[in-house]
Amino acid sequence: MSLLPYALARPFLFGLDPETAHELTMTSLARTQGTPLSLAYLSSRVSDPVELAGLTFPNRVGLAAGLDKNARCIDGLAAMGFGFVEVGTVTPKGQPGNPKPRMFRLPEANALINRLGFNNDGLDAFLANVQKSSVRKQAAQGKGKLLLGLNIGKNAATPIENAVDDYLICLDGVYPHADYVTVNISSPNTKNLRALQSDEALDALLGRIAERRETLATQHGKRVPIFVKIAPDLDEAQVDVIAATLKRHAMDGVVATNTTLSRDAVKGMRHAEEAGGLSGAPVLEASNRVIGQLRAALGKGFPIIGVGGILSGADAVSKIQAGADVVQIYTGLIYKGPELVTSAALAIKKSR
Repeated sequence: MSLLPYALARPFLFGLDPETAHELTMTSLARTQGTPLSLAYLSSRVSDPVELAGLTFPNRVGLAAGLDKNARCIDGLAAMGFGFVEVGTVTPKGQPGNPKPRMFRLPEANALINRLGFNNDGLDAFLANVQKSSVRKQAAQGKGKLLLGLNIGKNAATPIENAVDDYLICLDGVYPHADYVTVNISSPNTKNLRALQSDEALDALLGRIAERRETLATQHGKRVPIFVKIAPDLDEAQVDVIAATLKRHAMDGVVATNTTLSRDAVKGMRHAEEAGGLSGAPVLEASNRVIGQLRAALGKGFPIIGVGGILSGADAVSKIQAGADVVQIYTGLIYKGPELVTSAALAIKKSR
């Protein structure tokens, strides 16, 4: 159990601009990870292993991509009791993202809106940080106890018709260092990115990725699972097309879902009309709907990582009941703190 209850830190953090609070938190984690000060957020990891995509997940609760875009805080995040941590999204070249302000809290809805736009320091800096982490060093020695997902995307300046080039550059770079790779085609904050979820574009992208993965598997002597992250703003027909495409190109799993463009659940609230993706409690129902449709389309055995709107153990269980195998949290961590990791993992373990 951590020494510093999050309830004491939250009022201070929520008194700051959201992005300032985020940067302060990440910088603090980066500086304290691996030191005695990490006791402030250290939690024991719930043991609830599950086999997915050829990997053993120590428990069923992970961190969603987006919190640690530059892979600076892998060890600090691992100390919070996650079974797996996903970092990124990384793009080939560093980019500043969209103009500030670009993060907004909707506390009455336990929600956030962000339009960050894949702000990150680029692939080289990202990989340097990954390789410095104790998590990766332990994995290289065969002693790893936590799985690491590396999430890849495209640069904003890259035309959508050339997007596959960016994904392949990133896949080449992250492949040797990842337990699994997530292909992010669902952020609403990079122009036209979600168009990659359409039938022909997705087929072409995943075909190229699958082809490159075979080359990389031979080159590195290991087959790294590849997941694809999709949006909650899809109808059943679109979900069916995506499911069929994932299976056709032998993708290993799907992450459902990213943030939503819908504002139905937050109408009239301050900041509700800000552009960007809405995350947090209002996404739970839409995310679970897509998860259920995916499970029906994909059948048993195809790995689904459920993410979107988890703020309690019961929310985490609802994802599993909808059809997910494991779950991820992000906004819930901001509103509820690291204690949510343990409570969600325990709730899932007890529910089965």
